[in-house]
Amino acid sequence: MSSTQQVLGFDRSVAVGRLRRPSWRGRLQGSDTTWAIAFVVPYVAVFFVFVIYPVVYGLWLGSDPALYGLLFSDPTFLTTAINTLLFVAVGVNVKMFLAFLLSGYFMSRSWWVRSLLAIYLLPWALPALVVFTSIHFMLVTQWGLLDSLWRAVTGADGPLFMTSQWIAMTANIVAYIWKWMPFWTLIFLAARMAIPQDIYEAADIDGATGFKRLIYVTFPLLANVYLVSTVLSTVWTLGDFPTVYFVSSGAPARLTDVLATYGFREAFDFGYPRLGVAAMMSALPVLIPLVILLMRRVQMRGVQL
Repeated sequence: MSSTQQVLGFDRSVAVGRLRRPSWRGRLQGSDTTWAIAFVVPYVAVFFVFVIYPVVYGLWLGSDPALYGLLFSDPTFLTTAINTLLFVAVGVNVKMFLAFLLSGYFMSRSWWVRSLLAIYLLPWALPALVVFTSIHFMLVTQWGLLDSLWRAVTGADGPLFMTSQWIAMTANIVAYIWKWMPFWTLIFLAARMAIPQDIYEAADIDGATGFKRLIYVTFPLLANVYLVSTVLSTVWTLGDFPTVYFVSSGAPARLTDVLATYGFREAFDFGYPRLGVAAMMSALPVLIPLVILLMRRVQMRGVQL
């Protein structure tokens, strides 16, 4: 065998050996498997204890059909369901629309606009307890801000805001919008900043300025972000508890309760946890389609600008 053939034979054998050698690679053997299991088991246990078990137990608590018969025969629950739909529909849509508009205003590079943005974000940065409790005492006390302003302007005592169902419900919605609008404004602001300036320059050349640029350029580019944000906000708002609980506390006479506060009162104040869970599960026919829509929108198309 020539030296060339020997070299080629050696190279061929080496190549074959290299192709066969990795057959054991990528597999855990012996102590490696033990260490891998030791690291994974705590995470699986935590997921089971804090995710799987509470969900399954909650579904079991509210699985009795007789509970829903009790709920739908309760006039307070029917009022609560209407309040929830009103709270979510008005609160989410008004909040998103205003946040989208304000995000355009905060695109300005002026230093005082940036300073105003920092102040504007404070309600979102503060704990919900602080924000909503402050609004509550502004409305219910004789010496609150609104009552004092009313007395200063008219010379008479202000109205009892929490004795009117519609005023109290409006207060809940306004407080919710004021608390969470800065967060979504920041989301839309980040999305606007990701739009290439070349698109705006081309729009300016074509005559799309001002309001036309908003309608024909900015909104189409952010439509997917707007939709996903709205659906996500709706899912969160369906289970919103602190707004109504701290602002109106369900006053007057539980006429401004939403599903979250209704379920809390039934479970803890009146000692019927199964009924409280059933009240929250009654939102699943609305919640599940929204979650499916959100997952399909993100998975199939993504949040594209």
